[in-house]
Amino acid sequence: MYPIPIGIITIVIIISPQNSFAPMSASSYTHPEVLVDTNWVSQHYRDGTARIAEVDYDPVANYNLGHIPGAVLIDWKKDINDPIRRDILSQGACTELLQRSGVNNDTILVLYGDYNNWFAAFAFWAFKYYGYKDVKMMNGGRKKWLDGEKPITKDIPTYPRGNFKASKPDEKLRVYLPDVRDVIGKKNSALVDVRSPKEFTGEILAPPEYPSEHAQRGGHIPGAANIPWSQAVREDGTFKPVDELRQLYEPKGVTKDKHVIAYCRIGERSSHTWFVLKYLLGYPDVRNYDGSWTEWGNMVRNPIEK
Repeated sequence: MYPIPIGIITIVIIISPQNSFAPMSASSYTHPEVLVDTNWVSQHYRDGTARIAEVDYDPVANYNLGHIPGAVLIDWKKDINDPIRRDILSQGACTELLQRSGVNNDTILVLYGDYNNWFAAFAFWAFKYYGYKDVKMMNGGRKKWLDGEKPITKDIPTYPRGNFKASKPDEKLRVYLPDVRDVIGKKNSALVDVRSPKEFTGEILAPPEYPSEHAQRGGHIPGAANIPWSQAVREDGTFKPVDELRQLYEPKGVTKDKHVIAYCRIGERSSHTWFVLKYLLGYPDVRNYDGSWTEWGNMVRNPIEK
């Protein structure tokens, strides 16, 4: 298995046939096949079974200091974003990124990131948006790998150019500001604000880790339920079991029968919650609002609550 570098998030790409992939565990997640654990990665990163990629917000403090052997880097700020359009990467840019990472259409791609896997989840969402069929995440991310004292390297891998071609965007995975406005107050919809309680109430405008990335106003979208992303994981960064996850969302009205929209500050934490709801709990209609609070809180005449 050979990792692919990626900013704060690491991506693991699996090259062997899909039928050779064993699910992470016999869990009761709706789609356990989207997860691999660190032991699985440690058993396969040398045998060519998978391509690994680390997705980082800050590669200097992560990937560059050591990464899973064979992992490629995906720099979240440079590779997953279009800074001119304030948008995610384009269809063409997605094709170019994965081809230069040595990814083919039938490659199993495994992503991992820093201690929280926020940016790996964002990359997972973006690649699904462009039709990547078999992408997975390493449960627990970089933190879990390092805590297990597993091998790391500073060597930068190179691979033959891949043949992956991105598909047209799947808009069923994404919503925009007008879509969010339309669902406010509707009983068949649920908004999930996955930021910290202090961000939700407007006491602070941005998380302490990113103080400069904030909106002009604090608060939340009217009617949103505050369920911080961190409540979905254990102390080691791995996902909680199904029963515990259900108890987070269902009592607050975030149920499978509703149209669910997750948001945060710029869409990275909400991608993590989107992943939990869609793949671990099997919600049929859950979308990520990547414009999130930096868009909503800055718009003139947009309604907010505190």
